[in-house]
Amino acid sequence: MKDATFRGLTHLALLLAVMVPVPAAAADGPVVDAPAGKVQGSEEKGVRIFKGIPYAAPPVGKLRWTPPQPAADWQDVRDATKFGAACMQPKPRGPSIYAWDLPEMSEDCLSLNIWAPDNATRAPVFVWIHGGSLTTGSGGDPLYDGSALAARGMVVVSINYRLGALGYLAHPELSAESSDGVSGNYGLLDQIAALQWVKQNIGAFGGDAANVTIAGESAGALSVMYLMAAPDARGLFDKAIAQSAYMVSAPALREKRNGMVPAEEQGIDLTTKLGTDDLVALRAMPAEEIAEKAPAAGYFPFPVIDGKTVPRQLVETFDRNEQAPVPILAGFNAGEIRSLRFLLPKAPDNAAAYEAAIRTNYGEFADAYLSRYPAKNKEESMLAATRDAMYGWTSERLVSNQAALGIPAYLYLFDHGYPATQEWDLHAFHAAELPFVFDTAGKTPPLWPKIPNKLSERKLIAAMGDYWASFARSGQPRAKGQPDWLSYSQNKAFMHFADKPRLGHNLFPGTAALHEAVVCRRRAAGDTAWNWNIGVISPPLPPKAEGCQ
Repeated sequence: MKDATFRGLTHLALLLAVMVPVPAAAADGPVVDAPAGKVQGSEEKGVRIFKGIPYAAPPVGKLRWTPPQPAADWQDVRDATKFGAACMQPKPRGPSIYAWDLPEMSEDCLSLNIWAPDNATRAPVFVWIHGGSLTTGSGGDPLYDGSALAARGMVVVSINYRLGALGYLAHPELSAESSDGVSGNYGLLDQIAALQWVKQNIGAFGGDAANVTIAGESAGALSVMYLMAAPDARGLFDKAIAQSAYMVSAPALREKRNGMVPAEEQGIDLTTKLGTDDLVALRAMPAEEIAEKAPAAGYFPFPVIDGKTVPRQLVETFDRNEQAPVPILAGFNAGEIRSLRFLLPKAPDNAAAYEAAIRTNYGEFADAYLSRYPAKNKEESMLAATRDAMYGWTSERLVSNQAALGIPAYLYLFDHGYPATQEWDLHAFHAAELPFVFDTAGKTPPLWPKIPNKLSERKLIAAMGDYWASFARSGQPRAKGQPDWLSYSQNKAFMHFADKPRLGHNLFPGTAALHEAVVCRRRAAGDTAWNWNIGVISPPLPPKAEGCQ
């Protein structure tokens, strides 16, 4: 009876959504008649731009914490000249190089944006998934303006998806509503729904639905990996780009595994801390209040291993060769942690204390660890170790897994600095590559270290944009006047983006293998996460297990 009532309310909500007036289109601007409906956008320098197109119904009221529902049809020409609202998220709590003043936030946020070259026909499609720890961000951020990539012959799509507790909360009452008996992963399901919309509609904008690349940075790259693992996303994309991905452990829905509290228990705990008794009260709570209070209550969003959308830990999916068999381009930045110092623990008082902690925590691997991250420079060693254990290990694991399947796989290290980053000790910081990929050096957030308008910077921007566009087009990254980027299978090749692109081999020899050995033992022990517990705060190394070093 409860399921029938829920289906009835869902149907009513969709009927009401159809009745909502659609913003009238402007008198001029390009019009596209897509299967979803007619949209009118704008045009700049040979690129047609369509913003704020809904790909799913607003997840409000009874639709909050349900899988995305179909967007309501519209009959008239829809105005697509303004970005849709960002999904609900907490306001910045202090100065940050990443922070924007979001003009609007709403639960009615499941929209996407399209940049398409004039007269495009069967052009490659590049779908961008923004970062922000699954807590903040928007596909409409100026940093992700798709105009320059579109001018290279691609149809670029950026998407919004539900964030924070509104996007990833699991709870027994939510699971009871589900025909599959699961909950959580709503933000990931939104991403799948957006890809389904692209599959059905992108041809009207000149894109090739059979040549789609998913791409993202940080939490967007985390999402790329989960899409590669998700059975429901299979066949919706053909290539993948993961910039600064982190293959950390995730909570199971109901069981305590890998040292993580079950996702449903986390949901119960959050509900209690928010002062609500049940799901009805939680759905009645203003979305702004949930977005602000959940992080303060200690809730951190993560995809949930539910046996359906996320069958198992990512490392297990890739070890079993169950990920999408698509070409991949993956890499990380030399200074990842310089702008993420909250990930670092307090440094020991002196070099002797540092070395003692490492020897206690890493056992027989301590010498290998200290040779790479020596005690004589604790700060630099801690920055490098956290970078390598999270982003470096993940990037090399991704390309080595795909290469082992005989699939093209390309690795990079972004190691570029410029005067502002050097002055602020932020050389090649987390996300620093983004304005070089998107050619948006003039559209960075207000506190971002400003990129100088110099020929050397413009050349690197042109090269990286060419490589990314070429990979999306053909699965092979090539750039005019630059070295050929060899696949990782060719002697562990990688592209080093410093002053200019340079081809290298065997990045940081033995480093990824060291962190893989640690993760392998933690996985075998079954009671330890492999997230941010690195270096001096690492738990003691578990004993050697079968299949591990």
